[in-house]
Amino acid sequence: MSLARVYSRAQDGVAAPLVTCEVHLSGGLPGTSIVGLPETAVKEARDRVRAAILTARFDYPARRITVNLAPADLPKDGGRFDLPIALGILAANGCLPAAALADHEFIGELALSGELRPVRGALPAIVRATRSGRRVVVPSGNAAEAALVRDADVRTADSLLAVCAHLAGQAELPKAQAREACADAEPTGPDLSDVRGQPQARRALELAAAGMHNLLLIGPPGTGKTLLASRLPGILPPLEEDEALELAAVRSVAGIGSDAGQWKRRGFRSPHHTASAVALVGGGSIPRPGEVSLAHHGVLFLDELPEFDRHVLEVLREPIESGRVVISRAARQAEFPARFQFVAAMNPCPCGYAGDPSGRCRCTPEQIARYRAKISGPLLDRIDLKLEMPRVPLAELHAAQAGESSATVRARVCLARQRQIDRAGKPNAWLDNREAERDCALGSSERALFDRAVERLGLSARAYHRVLRLARTIADLAGHPNIEAAHLSEAIQYRRLDIH
Repeated sequence: MSLARVYSRAQDGVAAPLVTCEVHLSGGLPGTSIVGLPETAVKEARDRVRAAILTARFDYPARRITVNLAPADLPKDGGRFDLPIALGILAANGCLPAAALADHEFIGELALSGELRPVRGALPAIVRATRSGRRVVVPSGNAAEAALVRDADVRTADSLLAVCAHLAGQAELPKAQAREACADAEPTGPDLSDVRGQPQARRALELAAAGMHNLLLIGPPGTGKTLLASRLPGILPPLEEDEALELAAVRSVAGIGSDAGQWKRRGFRSPHHTASAVALVGGGSIPRPGEVSLAHHGVLFLDELPEFDRHVLEVLREPIESGRVVISRAARQAEFPARFQFVAAMNPCPCGYAGDPSGRCRCTPEQIARYRAKISGPLLDRIDLKLEMPRVPLAELHAAQAGESSATVRARVCLARQRQIDRAGKPNAWLDNREAERDCALGSSERALFDRAVERLGLSARAYHRVLRLARTIADLAGHPNIEAAHLSEAIQYRRLDIH
C-alpha cells in the first residue's frame, strides 16, 4: 500500500497528546518532506531515518515521500518520531504488515546504524498509551522508567530491525521488567539522630513534615540549618502510587529518568543561589520543568536565602499557592506540577552573627535591614514556621546520647498525616480557606486567644488561615480531635519572628 498510519506521542509539558504519523508514497521526483509543525530536530529525521533503513538492509523507496504528523497545529520536537516515521515508510512500501501497527504506539530516536536511543518524556507517553489500550514500543534505554507503569504492555527494543521482526511475527520483543519489591522500602539517607541539640528546630521540622508546611530557619553559621533541612525527606511519609508516578513523569520530561531504586522516594532539590528564575520555575523556548517541579511532592531547599536574586525569589510566590507552574511562550504553553514543600535557611545579618552571645557582629542596623529586605513580605507571609536557631552549646556537641532517629520521628509523622488524609484527603497545608474553617474550628476561649494574637501581630488573612492549619497539625501530632489553646499558642509563636 502507498499510505500507512503509525501512532506516537508528542511532549507537551507533562502531557503526551496523541500524534498520528501518516506516510504517503507517490510518483514524482524522489524526496522526503515532513509536515505538521515540525521543529528542526524533527525535520532532520529524514536523514537519520534514511540511513537507518538502509543499514537495516531494507530498500528505501525511490519515490516522493510525504510524512504528516497530525494534528498539524501541535508543535513537534525532538527525535522521538524517528521510529514511527521509519516504520510508516516501511509499511507504506509493503515491507511491514500495516495491520500490526494499529494496536501499537512507537517512540524512539534512531542512530544512523539503526540502533534506538532513549528519549525524554517517555513515561507520560507510556501512561497515556496504556489508558488508550495500546501496546508501547520504546528504546531499551527507557526500560527502567517504563517498568514503573503498572499493568502496561511495554516492549523494549535495541534497534529498528528488532522492531520490524516483532511486527512481522518473527521474534517477540521483551517486556519491560516490573519494578522490584524493594522499591517500596523505607527511605534511606541522612538520619535525624546525627543532629545534636536544637530541640525546638527538631520540633519545627517534625511539624513541617507532618502537615507539609513551609519552614524558614534563621541562625548564625554552623548552627545546623542545612543539616536539619537535609534530614526532612527522611521523616516524610513515602509517596503514594499516583504521587510517585507524577514525580517520575516530571523527571522523565526533564531527561533525568527514574528507576525502581528511586520509586516512592521524595525528592530533595537544593539549587545554588546563583540559579536563575527560569532554572527555578522552568521555561525555555521548548518549556522544560524547573527545580520547583522536580521537587514535586518533595522538598525545595534554598540555602542562603537572601543571596538569591530578589526577582528569582518572587517567582516562587505563585507556585507555593497554586501547586503548579504555567510556562507561556509566543508559540506554545506548558503546565508543570509544582506541589512542593518550601524550606529555606538564612543568616540573621550579612556577617551572620547578629544576636550571637559572642558579640562578634559589627553590622549596622541599616546593613541588617538592607540584608533582610532582600526577602519580600509576600514571600515571608507564605512561610508557616519561622524559627531562630541559636548556636549549639559545646556541652551538647559532646553529648554521647543521640537524639531520636528519623524512623522514630517518621512513625509519628505518618500517623498524623494519616489522620489528615482520613479527615480531608490531603495534608493540612493544602486545605483551602473553606476547608480550614471547617477542620480547624476553635472553641470560644481559643477563638478569643487567636483574635487577640491576630490583632497584636497584625497578621494578614493568608497568615490567619496558615496559623489555623499549623495548629491543626500540632493537634494531629498530639492525637487530639480538637484544637486546644496550647496547640494554638505554639502555632502563633512560629509567626512572631518578624525579620523586617
